[in-house]
Amino acid sequence: MQVAGIDEAGRGPLAGPVVAAAVILRPGRPIEGVADSKALSPAERAALCKLIRRDALCFGIGWADRAEIDALNVLQATFLAMRRALLAMTLTPDHVLVDGNRLPHLSGLGKTITACAIIGGDASTPVISAASILAKTARDRYMNQMDTLYPQYCFAAHKGYGTPDHQRLLELHGPCPLHRRSFAPLRLALKVGA
Repeated sequence: MQVAGIDEAGRGPLAGPVVAAAVILRPGRPIEGVADSKALSPAERAALCKLIRRDALCFGIGWADRAEIDALNVLQATFLAMRRALLAMTLTPDHVLVDGNRLPHLSGLGKTITACAIIGGDASTPVISAASILAKTARDRYMNQMDTLYPQYCFAAHKGYGTPDHQRLLELHGPCPLHRRSFAPLRLALKVGA
């Protein structure tokens, strides 16, 4: 039975996409150092990302952009990104382990897939930890690229999260196309500016 781990990055930020990764590790071939992406430095994540991409049986990355987040809500956009991550894999797993307490809709993916939600799975389950690393590195890389398009927001520094610096820059410049209009700080900023 092939088991995939799924995790996401970017549910909480004020700007940018939510990114999900799905990973199937090779049985009996653990990847040394794999842990929750939040517990690793950027350099550790980058090194592990290369190892996971090289040594995993397969992986997929899925995205939901700012417009989808605003249209669907962030939870449904996260589930959409998770489905896209599964569809991006070269193999369809039999079972999926998802970090968190909710599961995405898994029908229509080519075969019947069973699933289990694991609270704290990114810290306790290596296949989910691997997915968390891939999702975080993919999203961070994207936000670093967006920093070159929108340098006034310093996305490379905060990756779109609502840090005091980001909120100050948002007040100064107003929202850009990456900002999630459905999130409370943006709704308030847009009302004040109207």
